[in-house]
Order: sequence, then C-alpha cells, then structure tokens
Amino acid sequence: MVSTTAILTTPSKPPSQEASPGDPQTAVPSNSPPKTTVDFTTKVTVPDGVALKPSTLELSAKSSAAGTDKVNVDGDEKLKNTATAMGQHNDVEYVGINEAPSPTAVSNNKMKRVSIIPLIFLIFYEVSGGPFGVEDSVQAAGPLLALIGFLVFPFIWSVPEALITAEMGTMFPEDGGYVVWVSSALGPYWGFQQGWMKWLSGVIDNALYPVLFLDYLKSGIPALADGYPRVLAVLALTIALTYMNFRGLTIVGWVAVLLGVFSLVPFVIMGLISIPRIEPARWLVVDLHVVDWNLYLNTLFWNLNYWDSISTLAGEVDNPKKTLPKALLYALILVVFGYFFPLLMGTGAVPLHRDLWTDGYFSDVAKIVGGVWLRWWIQAGAAMSNMGMFVTEMSSDSFQLLGMAERGMLPEFFAKRSRYGTPSIGILFSASGVILLSWLSFQEIVAAENFLYCFGMILEFIAFVRLRMKYPAASRPYKIPVGTVGSVLLCVPPTILICVVLALSSLKVMIVSVIAIVIGLVLHPFLKHVEKKRWIKFSTSADLPDLYNAHEHNESLVY
Repeated sequence: MVSTTAILTTPSKPPSQEASPGDPQTAVPSNSPPKTTVDFTTKVTVPDGVALKPSTLELSAKSSAAGTDKVNVDGDEKLKNTATAMGQHNDVEYVGINEAPSPTAVSNNKMKRVSIIPLIFLIFYEVSGGPFGVEDSVQAAGPLLALIGFLVFPFIWSVPEALITAEMGTMFPEDGGYVVWVSSALGPYWGFQQGWMKWLSGVIDNALYPVLFLDYLKSGIPALADGYPRVLAVLALTIALTYMNFRGLTIVGWVAVLLGVFSLVPFVIMGLISIPRIEPARWLVVDLHVVDWNLYLNTLFWNLNYWDSISTLAGEVDNPKKTLPKALLYALILVVFGYFFPLLMGTGAVPLHRDLWTDGYFSDVAKIVGGVWLRWWIQAGAAMSNMGMFVTEMSSDSFQLLGMAERGMLPEFFAKRSRYGTPSIGILFSASGVILLSWLSFQEIVAAENFLYCFGMILEFIAFVRLRMKYPAASRPYKIPVGTVGSVLLCVPPTILICVVLALSSLKVMIVSVIAIVIGLVLHPFLKHVEKKRWIKFSTSADLPDLYNAHEHNESLVY
C-alpha cells in the first residue's frame, strides 16, 4: 500500500532551484520576497512505514500553470548540503505541514530587535564592564605579569571562546544558546546539565554586583556598610534593576551603551593626564617567588570569560548571522583595550605598592594623577559598571531559561513572555537566586562560579568538535577557517587552562560546586518524571527545528 503526504509550500525562489533540507518542515523566508507569485503544491509519494527524510531525498520540481506538480522521490540519493557564506542567510520562520505560524512567533517578530551597537556593549558587560576588579592581578603577580596576562590570556581563552560562540551562535540563532549546541551534539540530558551549570554560575556571578555597587558607595554613605540599611539597599537595587530587565532587552542594550561610555571615559582622561608621570621601569617589576598563582589566574579568568553568554540572546538580535560575529570582534577589541590601557597607565604613573592594589585602587590612582574630581568619576563609573553587568547577566540568564522551556527542558510557563517580549518568570527566578546568594564573599563567588563555568565550557568544546565531525556540511553562516584537526587544537589551550583553574580551587569551593553538579544530574530525570505524570505542562515550540530527529538521522540543521 502506498500513502501520499501533501506538503504546501510558498516558494521564496524559483522552483527550479534546489530545495533546502529540513526535518520535515518547510522554511519560509520572512525577508526575501518570492520571485514568483504562484503557489504550488508538492506531493511526495512514499511507501508505508518509510520515514520521510528530506536531507536524504533527491527532489526535483517543475512548476505548471495550474500551480501543482508531482515530485519524484529517490530514497537512495542524497541532497548535497551546502554551507552559505556569512550574511547571505535571511531570518526564517519554521512552519510545519498544514500548519499556520503560531501567534507567539508573530508577536515575537514584532518586538524590537537588538542592533549591533547595543549588542557590542551587552557583550562588553557580559565579559568585562571595565577595568574594575583587575587590580588584584597586580597584587598577586606584580605589574609585568599583570600586563602580560591581559595581553596573552585573551589569545589562550577569549579568542577561542569568542570564535566558537560566533560559529555556534550563528548556526543555532535561538535563545537557548549553548544549551542547544550541547543538546544537538550530545542529547537533551547533557544539554540540560549545560543549562543548569551555566545558569547557576551566572546567578552566582550576578549576586556579586549589588554588593560591589554598595561597596563603592559606602565611603560616601557609611550607613550602607552593614546592617539592615545594607540589606534593604541590596533588595531595593535588585528590584529596580530587575524591573529594567522586565521592560525590554532593547532598553537594557542602550542603557549598557550609556553606562559603558560613562565608565570608560574617565580612564581615557586618566591615561592622558598620567603620561608625564610614567616611568617605564615600573612596568618591568616581577618576583616569581611571591606570586599568588591562584588569585592571579582566577582574576584573569573571571575578567575574560563569559563570551558565550551572549548566545542565549541570539534569538533577540537583529540578523544574528551577520551581527553576532561582528559584535564579538568589536567587543573583544574593546575589552582587551579597556583592561590593558588603564593597567599600563596606572602601574607606570604611580610608585608600586603591591599591597594597595586591591578592588577600587584605580580611584586612588585617579586622585593622585588628576585630583578628587577624577576619583569621584571613576568611583561613580565603577558603581554604574556593576549596574550594567547586573542587567546584562540577568538578561542572559532569564532568556536562557526561556530558550530551555521552548525546547521542552523546563516547564512551559518559563517560555511565557511579558508584553515587552521579556521572559518574566525567568527574570523572577534569576532575581530570587541573586538575593539568596548575595551573602557569599567576593572570593567565594568568583571561585564557585569559575568552577561551575569550567565544567560548562568543557561540554561546549566537546559539542563544538562533535558537531564539526558529525555535521561537516551543515550550514554555518560564520565558520572558523579550520578543519576538524584545527577545531580540536583550538580547544586544547583553553582546556589546559580549565584544568589548572580547577586544580587550584579550594576544597570548600570544590565540595559546594560538586554538590551543585550532582543536583543537576538528578534534576533532569525528576523533571522528566513530572512531565510524564503531567503534573506540570511541558511543550516544545513548533517554530524551532527538531534537533533530536536530526541528531538521530544524521540530517543537517537549517535555520
């Protein structure tokens, strides 16, 4: 017996061109107008029991005046998967067989998308936020190693991570980000573990910023140093910044631009004023016998990681396949310059007292070089920078939960958007985690988040290499110009660094982090049990391609 499946399509190019592979869904470009106004119906006839696998079928269609065609199917031949150059992809909306676009997809398309300038500063605040906090590198290792570290470390860690984010983020331009990468390569279980560890490390990281904000203000307002006024201030600040996230990612992006300019300009002024005071011999001071390697590496690692966090916002970016790689490049330049230039000027302009180089010492350098007014500007810039890092990190964390819910990994209510297009439940969960973890000390926060972040990055590297091997011909709008061997070698230096950071972790941080990882290992089967019992509703968005069928059938994933 033979069954017939009818697939309605609206062509965006002449029918004579080769059809794009999908799972079995039809991609309808939303930007490119069709070159023909004739709709046509494609009928595919297959034997009963044979799965329709578009990436393994040879389809040839000839349009007719009536608008209907027959398509011959040869199941033994395969379509050639062709990778399109960066920038030649249009945004697409996936529509299933005999299925109309969902109201959610339509409403999301009407939301304002993030353009390249706000995106650069969102990445800047995800990773850096300015040179506030790099002072510890001078205390730990001296000026020479601090300067070398912020020049060399980006090539060992930041560049590979940014390149992988550019390739994978354009290959999977949706809000799940790195969760989707790992799910596609290793399956949903490990994708969930990736999401759990990265979300937890992000929330731990975000718990730091309200505390640091108040630390910069307590010199002028002593009541904020401790006690109930400090607790109330942390709560009030968290609520205010959380509301900003609720109002929309576009607002957060442009606020990040304003805060970034305000925070970086005083360092440019300080650098120019300090030129007559610079003594190059101060840059060469080093004593390897008194280097605190744990503090040194953790300071470098903490200030130069989280490049992949922007991937969880890819679904909110205007034309991410072109915009994301460019924004990552410009942000990388801004971050490295934003660290190295203030360190170079600061260590060269004032006599070295390593014990004084702790958080906030740049404000003292500014006072020595330029006066009290410059000191106040840098202190205000530091406070504003913490606000910028808070709102961008919360955006990334909350949209990650939304992306996981759209993939059916979390309950459906996490995928609900506010009228501003923001994930309101994800924002509330992330804000609650920040408040609960705000009691941790600065050193504990940095060490704990680094430990969890390292495990997440290992999964990302494995997913990157596995997808290169498993889907070598899949569409990659931006592709790192290396082969399989090159992709493996690209991951070797950061992996070695991860092992060093993990080995230097304290026993307390290691125990707490391992407990957190074990919770994630148990949480996924528990949620699956909840889904099976139908206690809470789970659903997968129909507007996204099916990762797992493509994974099973070795098909290309096309957006």
